[in-house]
Amino acid sequence: MANAIESMLKRENVQIWEGADSWEEAVKVAVTPLVDGGFVEDRYIQGIIDNAAEFGPYFVICPDLALLHARPEQGVLKTQLAVTVMREPVFFKPEGPGVRVLVTLAATDSNSHIEVMRELATMFSDPATIEAVACAADADEAYRLFVDDAEASA
Repeated sequence: MANAIESMLKRENVQIWEGADSWEEAVKVAVTPLVDGGFVEDRYIQGIIDNAAEFGPYFVICPDLALLHARPEQGVLKTQLAVTVMREPVFFKPEGPGVRVLVTLAATDSNSHIEVMRELATMFSDPATIEAVACAADADEAYRLFVDDAEASA
């Protein structure tokens, strides 16, 4: 039985970058695999940036972890996850914590992603898991950490 993360995270949507010049660039980099894969429209990137400008970086869950997302009507085509690891932390506000793991969620409605959110919450309740993803040797290892950890906690 596949877990929710494994069913919503394609390996090609996991990437590792050295860093970004701004948080806006980090959002663009993190969402691009979902645009390229046909899961969201290009305007979803601007939706996340606009929402953060209006409401603050509400998607920074804890140090080193951001769950990027916008409303379904801001450009979601199909439900999917993407994971971007930044070797150099991104700062969404000057006094805020640095973020190295950016998980992008595209959800077509407010209910279809509940199970994956539960798995992500369980996975990231241990700061060591966030650190392991942030330090993954490559995108394959980062992907396996998501899939294997979700299986272990299911």
